[in-house]
Parts: sequence; C-alpha cells; structure tokens
Amino acid sequence: MQSRLLWCSFAVSRFAVRSSFCSSMVTTTRILLLSTTTGYQLRSFGDAAARLGIELVLATDRCHHLDDPWQDGAIPVRFYDQEGSLAAVLDGVRERSLTGVIAVGDRPTVLAARVTEALRLPGNSPLSAEATRNKKVMRQRLSGAGLPVPWFLDVPLAADLHTVGARVRYPCVIKPLGLSGSRGVIRADNPGQFEYAAERVRALLARPDVRALRTGLEDVLLVERFIEGREYAIEGLLTRGALKVLTIFDKPDPLDGPFFEETIYVTPAQLPPEGRRAILDALQRATAALGLVHGPIHAECRVGPMGVVMLEVASRPIGGLCSRVLRFQEEASLEPISLEELLLRHARGDDVTRYEREESAAGVMMIPIPQRGIFKGTKGETAARSVQYVEDVRITAKPGQLLEPLPEGDSYLGFIFARAAAAHTVVAALREAHQRLECEIAPELRVI
Repeated sequence: MQSRLLWCSFAVSRFAVRSSFCSSMVTTTRILLLSTTTGYQLRSFGDAAARLGIELVLATDRCHHLDDPWQDGAIPVRFYDQEGSLAAVLDGVRERSLTGVIAVGDRPTVLAARVTEALRLPGNSPLSAEATRNKKVMRQRLSGAGLPVPWFLDVPLAADLHTVGARVRYPCVIKPLGLSGSRGVIRADNPGQFEYAAERVRALLARPDVRALRTGLEDVLLVERFIEGREYAIEGLLTRGALKVLTIFDKPDPLDGPFFEETIYVTPAQLPPEGRRAILDALQRATAALGLVHGPIHAECRVGPMGVVMLEVASRPIGGLCSRVLRFQEEASLEPISLEELLLRHARGDDVTRYEREESAAGVMMIPIPQRGIFKGTKGETAARSVQYVEDVRITAKPGQLLEPLPEGDSYLGFIFARAAAAHTVVAALREAHQRLECEIAPELRVI
C-alpha cells in the first residue's frame, strides 16, 4: 500500500503543476474529481484536463491533519464521513464554481452524488449511488424491475454457518456486501465448502484494513446462486437517462470459481447482434431500476441459461490502468482521445454521442499474483514487451511489497496491454507476453 501511495503522489504532483498552469489561464471550466489517494487514473485525468484547458479540483481521502502534503490543492475527505466530507467539499469550492463532478472508484460515488445534488449539477441521486454500493439492495432493485437475478439471502456474520449451509442450494457463491473487484467472492458446491468459504470471508471482513473502510456493510454476507455462463463487462455513459454504450469487453478466461480473479479484458466482444442487443437492453433496464441517470457506468454481466444477468452496475468508470485500452474517435481521420478525456468532455457538457471506440481490437491482462509473499521483482519484461502487438507491460507492484492473491488480496502484479486487428490476436499476444514474465516472491516472515 505504501508503494502505491508513493506512486500516486508522483502522479498527482505531476498533474498538479499542469493544473496550476491551466488555472492561471482564463478559464471557467472546473471539474471536481473524487478519488482515493491510490487511484491509478489520476495522472490520465490530469493530462487530459491539461489538453482541454480544464481546471481539475481534487477531493481525496488523504490525511487531513497535514497541510496539503502533496501540493496539489486537494480537498481532504473521508468517504465514510458523508456529512463532514460534503461540508468540506462545498467549503472548498465555495469560491470556484464547478461545471461537473466525476467519481473514480466505488467508494467516492455516494459523495459525488451528494455533491451534485447540493450544487444542482447533473448527476445521480445519493440513493441511487448507495444502491450500486450494496449488493443486496442492487439485487432487490433489479428483481423488482423484472430483471433476472439469482436467488439470494443475507447472512449475519454471527450466524451459525453449519445451519445456514445445510439449507442453501448448491452451487452457490458467498460474497461481502460492500467489497469490489471479486475480493472475498468464493464458490461453494456443498455444505463443507460453504462453511470453509464463509469462515474465510468472515476473517477477511474482520481485518483492520477492511474495517477501516467503514462501509457499514462489514457484518453481513450475501449468499446467492452461482450463475452459469460467459462473463462480460460493459463500459457506458449516461446523459440524463440516455445510455451510450462505449464498449463491451469479453472475458475469455472462464470464471467458474472457486475464486473469481479477472485476468483478460478484450474488446470488441465476439457477440452475435442479438446477444449484444440483449446485453444493452438489460443494462438500460438495470440503470433505470437503480435510478442512475448521468455519468459513467461500469457493469458486469453473465450470459447463460438465465439469459443476461447483471452482476454489478457501478456509477463510475473502469478502474486502474485498464482504461488505457480504450481510445475514441469523433471521426476516423481524427486523433483518438482517451476515456478520461471523453469523460471530462461529457462532464463539462459536451455532446459526446458522435465518439466511437476505434476500430482495432484491444485488450489488457491484469497480471495475477501467483502466491502470497514479499515481492522481489520480475524478469523478462523486455521479452514480454517484444511480443508482436504488445504495446506495454507495466509492473505496478513494488519491491518489498507484500503481495496477496484473491480472494483476500485487492491488487494485481501489473498490467499488459495489446492492440491488433482482431480480438483473438490480442488475447494470444497477452498470453504469450505473460508467459515470458518471471515473478520472484519470497516467503513472508511472520511475526510471532
């Protein structure tokens, strides 16, 4: 975590210089960006804002006892303290009128909604944002709108797991209500596996770092039917209720458990026209059921015997460095722009409906962590970068960092990016590049 903070401080300070330059120019466009201090996308947003002449105003969950430690003018907030954070943001922008608000990551979405409501800016209602953060509420909303959902029940952490395991149907999935990125999600095929999985998730939710998030959802588990089918991710953009789908990502690796670590995202997804239409219809109905009306959308779904089942609908863009695979063009002859630039244009009120994702296929591999231990380094990065169609290899883990795989972990070793004419070529390039990497992880020295 410390290494990620150091990396992010560099990213923030880099674009703070550019933003201060922009603010010295005559400009009336200011966008509030709410993010955790470890957000990978801050640099990309900063670079895009500099190109567009937009002044970024940051609100992040850094230490509020230090006086602007990174010299970026960010407003310090605590996402678990909604009232105090809202007051801090409103006070911080009192002399600077805002044009729009963007939330990066799941945790800032509710605060972003409260800010847009208070300032009467385009955005989602706080109740809608809260529904995307609570898996049980989301299931209830989708079911009430007639969308297919798996059977589900919430189980208090203090419940007798043996009793619960004896009465659920299998296969099922146990997951926390408020964590994201497949963290704590485990499949169980029988009562014995259920008890083991639930105890493991219960131990995860008892961790100090998880309790420190103060989501209010740490004391309940969600148990639901395991959904068969192929999994997809959808990136979209809502403009006052109208949905524009930016792309559909295919996830070529099966996600059947017992853990659900995502590895490869590739676009365009190989879907027949009727399959694409079914996904788009389900997402439009899901956003309406949740009350989402404005801003970026990142959703996950499965397509199988139950039809299109929406797993998650988040009121924020795709996270981490994954957005680098997306480039958009207003016309084929024009220079493509990043997802961050597209979102900034949308937030300032531009009509972005004419922008479409570029024609080439693109993909990213989120390099999985093979085992728990202390990261020493990687070999083969040059060889991996030399694979045809690979654009970049970014190892984001830092030497000395404690690595932990899913379901307890919350990070990746790094990212591999590739671009080619066809999706299957992209996937092959990502896999070959990954095979050329060697990761050295030392055993963790536990303190007794």
